[in-house]
Amino acid sequence: MEEIQIKINRISDQFADIPLPEYATEGSSGLDLRAAVEDEIIIGKGKVALVPTNLRIEIPFGYEVQVRPRSGLAAKHGVGVLNSPGTIDSDYRGEVKVILFNFGTEDFSIKRGDRIAQMVLSKVYKMIIEETHALNGSQRGEGGFGHTGTK
Repeated sequence: MEEIQIKINRISDQFADIPLPEYATEGSSGLDLRAAVEDEIIIGKGKVALVPTNLRIEIPFGYEVQVRPRSGLAAKHGVGVLNSPGTIDSDYRGEVKVILFNFGTEDFSIKRGDRIAQMVLSKVYKMIIEETHALNGSQRGEGGFGHTGTK
């Protein structure tokens, strides 16, 4: 597997006890991000929270980091990343924060160091836009939004 170096910076030593992002298993594609909060955050049902990580990252040009939900939080608590996947561009140097939404039926608590999301490195391709008056046809055509049915 190809490896790409990503520089990471803790913003404050106040959260030095919180582990840096890490892969949970050898086969994991995402590194776990943790909440850098002093006090517990409660996300009410149907509410949004912007959760800090105390981290800044330097992503090489030609890549992005996608912030994605953790499947366990989604399945067990109905909590996910609202703008999933969130995109961190290669030229962004601010704090990585995670926009969590509580889709569940109960309030959800986030404590210092909790794993709240995962980040995945992705290659970026630049699109070259070419305006045209017609597109090539396809078998699917304009069918969308469930056009193939449920079976």
